[in-house]
Amino acid sequence: MVERCLETELDTHLGYPKHGHKGNATGNSRNRHSQKTLKGEQGHVDIEVPRDRQSTYEPQLVKKGQTRLEGFDVKILALYARGMTTRDIQAQLQELYGVEVSPALIFNVTEAVMDEVRQWQTRPLEPVYPIVYVDCLVVNVRENQRVLKKALYLVLAVNLDGQKELLGMWMAQTEGAKFWLSVLTELQNRGVKDIFIACVDGLTGLPEAIETVYPQTRVQLCMVHLMRNSLRYVSYKHMKVVATDLKAIYSASTEAEAEFNLELFAEKWDALYPNISKSWRAHWTRVIPLFAFPEDIRKVIYTTNAIESVNMSLRKVTRNHRIFPSDEAVYKVVYLAMRTIAKKWTMPIRDWKAALNRFAVEFAERFPR
Repeated sequence: MVERCLETELDTHLGYPKHGHKGNATGNSRNRHSQKTLKGEQGHVDIEVPRDRQSTYEPQLVKKGQTRLEGFDVKILALYARGMTTRDIQAQLQELYGVEVSPALIFNVTEAVMDEVRQWQTRPLEPVYPIVYVDCLVVNVRENQRVLKKALYLVLAVNLDGQKELLGMWMAQTEGAKFWLSVLTELQNRGVKDIFIACVDGLTGLPEAIETVYPQTRVQLCMVHLMRNSLRYVSYKHMKVVATDLKAIYSASTEAEAEFNLELFAEKWDALYPNISKSWRAHWTRVIPLFAFPEDIRKVIYTTNAIESVNMSLRKVTRNHRIFPSDEAVYKVVYLAMRTIAKKWTMPIRDWKAALNRFAVEFAERFPR
């Protein structure tokens, strides 16, 4: 099949088919074949590549110097994106295709992705994002002959069309206002001028950094994380009742009703769990932004589920890499995995039209026209 394709390429290049009379006066004609061995899906494949007398024919299907059939690099990247290690990929290709691939080749193929990662990480962004979610993954990375736990921070946005978009990823051992200030400044320099709502899970220094770079942004604390942190103090026998009473706070119709329900909660549970109401009061200014929206839109903004579902998919990929050899290895694996995940983002998030109309009214002076 490959040889037939190459013969057809040469027909096109010469302008006449094999044995055609037109070739007698062109000054260029076929000049036998050269032998070539390719690594392909059936193992090693010997093919004959046609040549022309003037050596002007450049094969396209199997280019000069190419030793593997097209698509082989894609297969390596696809396996790498699914969390396979270099040894796993080597064994898989040997088993499926009978092809012996060296670890060095796999490394070179995946290393070529880093240029793409750098371009993606610095690409221009939209000026306005209605919602931005922030979360992190913890990975083990080898550095200076030690294994360190590092946090990979992901910033996922919903654009004006309701489509999810990962804006970037950053790695650091420690978080804080200074780190987040550098991340948000980078986003600003890449074109992000405004964010309506930032949904966060209490990452240290993040709310303060958001309010510094984007002072008009409403910082919404993720209710799922706040609930989870609150229930850490609760014994198992009270867990269900406490969770129900806490839900009454964030599912209230108005801010006033939510505040009243918080007071009721404190009267009922402060004797046993005083830290819960204290924590909610401390974060109250970042709990209440959701009360400006109706119930269906609150589901879009009061939880970081959108990014947590991404993290769940990424954890399946990173789990196989018990220890990453470098920060770049983390970026390569996560970037390739995100490319696969993003292929499913073909539809706007649920109830987006209603949310967008509400945003257009709520943020009328900042909403793009």
